[in-house]
Amino acid sequence: MIVVTGATGNVGRPLVEILAARGEDVTAVSRGEAELPPGVAHRTADFTRPETLDAAFAGADRLFLLTLDHSLDIAAILKAADAAGIGRIVFLSSERAVTRPSVETQAFENAVTASGLEWTLLRPGGFASNAIPWAAETIRARREMIMPFGDVGLPLIDPRDIAEVAAAVLTEDGHTGRAYLLTGPALVTPRQQAEAIGAAIGEPVAFTEQTREAAFEQLLQYWPAEIVEGSLDVIGAPNRAELHVSPEVERLLGRPATSFAEWAKRNAAAFR
Repeated sequence: MIVVTGATGNVGRPLVEILAARGEDVTAVSRGEAELPPGVAHRTADFTRPETLDAAFAGADRLFLLTLDHSLDIAAILKAADAAGIGRIVFLSSERAVTRPSVETQAFENAVTASGLEWTLLRPGGFASNAIPWAAETIRARREMIMPFGDVGLPLIDPRDIAEVAAAVLTEDGHTGRAYLLTGPALVTPRQQAEAIGAAIGEPVAFTEQTREAAFEQLLQYWPAEIVEGSLDVIGAPNRAELHVSPEVERLLGRPATSFAEWAKRNAAAFR
């Protein structure tokens, strides 16, 4: 059985759908209730309360682990996984573990790699889906996208591509001890994102450049301050490694990574 944590999120939700469609025995874990595909079991658990994890992990042999909160006791989570008999863990980390390593990020990765479990690290770059919390409201209201750093491009990745890679790593052999850097197929700027979303919804979307300070306050609604600060550093002044377009999605899935324009078409309803 495969346990998917963060099962209601941008990666966890499609991962559950992909695994269920392939006939895998999958259990979705989240802190609250969740709408899931038929046949998918759901268990509630809270990483801040490790005592809830024994029941959440019971019967599993593989685990997809997703957490952005570096204040958590990662050792307790991994101990619960080991006690449950889980043998393989796929950990969703971040490209910043190698492009801008921090003590917290490295500590989490080191804990996973030293856990004694079979492990694979996924290190995605920026998510295409970040355009929704950032700009969907203003696009729906007045066809305007407000973001910082309008002409700085990054190889944004479709979260569903991450989920497909995770599904492959969880169900195939040959990935133990590997770390995969995952990006989209090309650099795309916020200004180009506005153009792509406009094309997807069939109406022009104006672009207005936002200050870093305003962006910080806005994103605090969704992510911890540490994540927001680090994300703004990357999108405002990416280093050479963060501009690199990785071939791993295509190599692992046998198809090109999804472009931002394709992601926008699939998610056009969020902006209409």
